[in-house]
Amino acid sequence: MSDDKLRDGLVVPKHVAIILDGNGRWAKKRLMPRSMGHVQGAKNVEKTCRVAHKLGIKHLTVYAFSTENWKRDKKEIDALMKLLGAYLDDCIRDNEENNMIVKFIGDMTPFSDELKEKIDKLTLISKDNTGLNLNIAINYGGRDEIVRAMKKITMDVQEDKLSIDDINEQLVSNYLDTKDIPDPDLLVRTSGEQRLSNYLLWQLAYAEFYFTSVHWPDFDEDELIKAIEYYNTRERRFGGVK
Repeated sequence: MSDDKLRDGLVVPKHVAIILDGNGRWAKKRLMPRSMGHVQGAKNVEKTCRVAHKLGIKHLTVYAFSTENWKRDKKEIDALMKLLGAYLDDCIRDNEENNMIVKFIGDMTPFSDELKEKIDKLTLISKDNTGLNLNIAINYGGRDEIVRAMKKITMDVQEDKLSIDDINEQLVSNYLDTKDIPDPDLLVRTSGEQRLSNYLLWQLAYAEFYFTSVHWPDFDEDELIKAIEYYNTRERRFGGVK
């Protein structure tokens, strides 16, 4: 599909959030170990970042590892952590070329010191870049994020930094991991499942949802354009009437 497709009056969402689902099923279909699906999935994140920037998307938030993923087999978790470390190394090495502002959302405390150092380094060296804003959700859960925010708000009230009357939707948003990130306009979930799986529960309140049966490693530029086309069929009223 050519770039001309986006010159036909389509509105490109500023912020797209994606649930990267189907890596394991992609690998199983090809008689490969699940780890190979995750490797291909990581490569597809890189491709999708380039496509998203080309299409004019400003923010891309990807669900890479959830708080519930710790329940998986230890061998698979170890492989995922190794893959995450390698992905971070690639992003650090290619930072200048990629020109992306990379942020991480979620609770980083369970990760190894080595991983946390890489996360901090990539966040620091990419903060002044001018390209795509890539937000990576790792050890992330929407309920966990809200609980952590409530704890911070409670502590600030107890320390007289806030009063109860200060608490409103904007203040809660400012205590979330996504405090400097606009809410998503479009959620995409691959591989056929149609649920949020504890992802961005607060932020997705008015997003449009697009579900596709395509497994994440096969989700390419044409598929992203299909999602944008679907987005353009929706009438976004935000609770009002047009």
